Amino acid sequence: MTGADRPAGGTTETATSQAARPARGMRGRRVLAQTRFETLAVLRNGEQLLLSLVLPLGLLVFLARTPLLEALGMIGPGADPLTLALPAALSLSLASTAFTGQAIATAFDRRYGVLRQLATTPLGTTGLILGKLGAVVVVVILQFALAFAIAAVLGFDAAIDVPAMILTTVLGTAALLSLGLLLAGTLRAEAVLAGANLVWVLMAGAGGLVLAHPGEWGTVVAYLPSGALGDAMRAAVASGTTDVKALIVLLVWGLAGTLAARRWFRFE
Repeated sequence: MTGADRPAGGTTETATSQAARPARGMRGRRVLAQTRFETLAVLRNGEQLLLSLVLPLGLLVFLARTPLLEALGMIGPGADPLTLALPAALSLSLASTAFTGQAIATAFDRRYGVLRQLATTPLGTTGLILGKLGAVVVVVILQFALAFAIAAVLGFDAAIDVPAMILTTVLGTAALLSLGLLLAGTLRAEAVLAGANLVWVLMAGAGGLVLAHPGEWGTVVAYLPSGALGDAMRAAVASGTTDVKALIVLLVWGLAGTLAARRWFRFE
């Protein structure tokens, strides 16, 4: 190769790299735009706002200001109910947004052909999924910020294992979002609407999401995503510890849900 050839090759390589950088930047801007759209769609939807913010935060205040937890034997006399009320609200918030809200929204987007149309645009299927994931992250951060603010006003003062709480939030979001998308991508929108709300109620009531269950039933639900999320969040926020078993259960559910969604999710 001559000296004249080398600059030409270098120029071509540089030009290719320069062309790739704007393309990557454009994809990033598309994902951010989709994230913004998905986030605003959640915050402007009255039903989703009720499910994502009003009910979890209302539960926080209710459990903190009534003797229910003491009456159920969940805390001892004189104990601070916020140690259980706060993780309950955080877990319910996360399930509302990552599972129920996204399952219903995605199912109706699929029904009306929105998913199919977006998948053929430059955004692509990966950008669409990243946009939904970004919206979930933004809404969950908002939920957690409001929950901690209310808890602080109510007098919450306990040692929190912050890394464990963050890891619980990440793994819980991955598990519930993947299962929500699996539901949305395989069933009709009306069935998803009914099923996602029913599952949310079951997770909150009998699934260990809000309160721990004693005995054999508690052992069973500890291996469900709702029970594992509740156990891990209570350990991090109420006890300041890390529930490794619960985190492993969430990781397994997240991997299984992601693989199943990739295999059976249909865009139309």
